[in-house]
Amino acid sequence: MFENLTNKFEEVFSSLKKAPSLDEKQVDEGLRGIRQALLEADVTLDVAKQFIENVKPKALGQEIIRSTSPGQMVVKIVYDELVKLLGEKNEDINLNVVPPVPMMLVGLQGSGKTTTTAKLAKFLEKNKKKKIMMVSLDVYRPAAQEQLKSLGEQNNILTLPIIEGQVPADICRRAISAANLNGAEIILFDTAGRTQIDLQMMSEIKQIESIIKPTETFLVADSLTGQVAAEVAKEFKNTVNLTGIVLTRADGDARGGAAVSMKYVSNVPIKFLGIGEKIENLEVFHPDRIANRILGMGDIVSLVEKASQDLSEENLKKTEENLKKGSFSMEDYLTQLRQMKKMGGIEGVMSFLPGVSKVKSQMDQAGIDESIISQNEAIILSMTKKERENPKIIDGSRRKRIANGSGTDVATINKLLKQFKMMSEMMKKMSKGNLKGMTDKGIPPELFNQLK
Repeated sequence: MFENLTNKFEEVFSSLKKAPSLDEKQVDEGLRGIRQALLEADVTLDVAKQFIENVKPKALGQEIIRSTSPGQMVVKIVYDELVKLLGEKNEDINLNVVPPVPMMLVGLQGSGKTTTTAKLAKFLEKNKKKKIMMVSLDVYRPAAQEQLKSLGEQNNILTLPIIEGQVPADICRRAISAANLNGAEIILFDTAGRTQIDLQMMSEIKQIESIIKPTETFLVADSLTGQVAAEVAKEFKNTVNLTGIVLTRADGDARGGAAVSMKYVSNVPIKFLGIGEKIENLEVFHPDRIANRILGMGDIVSLVEKASQDLSEENLKKTEENLKKGSFSMEDYLTQLRQMKKMGGIEGVMSFLPGVSKVKSQMDQAGIDESIISQNEAIILSMTKKERENPKIIDGSRRKRIANGSGTDVATINKLLKQFKMMSEMMKKMSKGNLKGMTDKGIPPELFNQLK
């Protein structure tokens, strides 16, 4: 997400950072580049205009003139304004009512409401330790209720049994009674969508709102629709008491215009990002971390959080112990490859790192892509247990056997063994607290030399 915006911002900041001092003309040129970047990212014109108006006086202020690094000061000013635009801080879900806590999901058809309902249920179960009941109020779309029921069964989440012919208002009342009986602490109501906003849909949502009195009403919007998503948010805000936005398909949105515009246009905080199809692919929206990503500064905090969620306690402990010892086997390497797969592959991990555009450029130049993970996994699985524990014993004949077993060639085996040697040396350095070379300039060049 935000790839296009990040690349453009990095271009603008690169020229500003090189200048020993900045005059009004240089600042204007930089701001023109930022404005263009925002518009190309499908940020609404009003938002882009207001953003530049907020940044310009500060970028021409006394702080910049006195600064020993004026370019860095401009970056800091842009970062602060971007955080304000995105919402300043993450706003937690309101659970401060007597259970069962009712929550409602609204949005247009095709925005991903039903899938998001299941993702949100899983998130609340895991992170808030609550018992959830999901309820489908979509009696119009064929098999919509069955879809939510199926998601519940697949993920062991309670759903309200379906009664054919019941209208949404009656389903709401039945759901509240059922939640009280079965001890559900939160009820998630998945409402019906339409291909576009219409009076009938809005009237029904208002009726549902008056019956269930939700503490949270989430608008589920497709981030790929850009400015349309921002306008949809404004329309829903005028009808119901929207408390949060969930942006779906954020992982497929290279522009990021919807995320940048929506808080300003609707005055409703973005609370979650849908970043994949799996049930656990729901990410809490942190404005400061997103601003860091947009400006190419990386988001190490989110990467660490994601790793701790995706990796098992046992694997984390084993990796930590090996790191302390300075030992690193092919078995450890295989575990890391599989962990990287869980976290979205090479690109998924790289998107959180500082200097992401430089890293991607390095990857392209080195000919590295996602297939390398699967290829290396196949090679390691073709090794014997002794070879994984001690790769030094892998001689010429063993290399030929491993190549045949993995469907590769000896040259590819040699490349993996070089990569492994480099990883082992890095692990030894890390175990001694020596992280020299691990900078925000991307992947250490010596590692890339081994990957080529």
